[in-house]
Amino acid sequence: MERKKAFGTKRKIIWLSLGAAVILLAALALDSRLLVQRYTIRAEKITAPVRLALVTDLHSCKYGENQQELIRAVEEAEPDMVLLGGDIFDDQLPPRNTEVFLQAIAAKYPCYYVAGNHEYWAGKEAFASMEAFMKSCGIRILKGDVERVAVKGQVLYICGADDPDNFDHLPMEMQLESMKRSTAEDGYTVLLSHRPEYFDLYTEYGFDLALCGHAHGGQWRIPFLINGVYTPDQGLFPEWAGGFYQKENTTMVVSRGLARESTSIPRIFNRPELVVADLQ
Repeated sequence: MERKKAFGTKRKIIWLSLGAAVILLAALALDSRLLVQRYTIRAEKITAPVRLALVTDLHSCKYGENQQELIRAVEEAEPDMVLLGGDIFDDQLPPRNTEVFLQAIAAKYPCYYVAGNHEYWAGKEAFASMEAFMKSCGIRILKGDVERVAVKGQVLYICGADDPDNFDHLPMEMQLESMKRSTAEDGYTVLLSHRPEYFDLYTEYGFDLALCGHAHGGQWRIPFLINGVYTPDQGLFPEWAGGFYQKENTTMVVSRGLARESTSIPRIFNRPELVVADLQ
């Protein structure tokens, strides 16, 4: 009798332990807290440290009261500039959360923006309203343009590629060629582009650093095994879902983005992230 009772107790402990493990695993898998992801990029052209904050794929999602969670994360990073890599607004959700965030950030830091596909999908009238708001905040909108920026005594060329879904149907190759002609060898070229799937082209045109988003980290991940399950333009098991990539003399950093409630499919083992890139 005692042996049977002990066996029953042991079985209960096993089942309770398994249940606790499943709950813990689910909590980790569905963790949607903001992550600050840091990268260090070393380059001979950089003579003094420069810090870039990359914000992508916000999709007008909420980050605390008046966006304070995200604003505070940017402020604590102390960047020299903020780069907005597309899909900051959404084509379905109202723009208020994005407007609150942009107004606060643009008042403190130089900001550069390129559009994403969802902003164009919102339509011409809505996109014009987005642009007007950003201009009123002093945000520099780049559409195949280059901005020469002096930071800590050195020259950076901030190059902004317009999304391929742009209303003017401006091809990516044409934009990259034009931007590259507008830079000089004395400066470090930072390409801000929504789309990581053009990495081979970014390398071909010789940009030093490409900063991208769009892939949402492949939405689902399996840590240490699968970096991302699916993205719309790369398909299953995308090569550039999120992270740090190097090819020849070009480095690409892909943010997993900040989208949360804007997506119908939950992120799994894929926390939303603010990227901080230190150039040294």
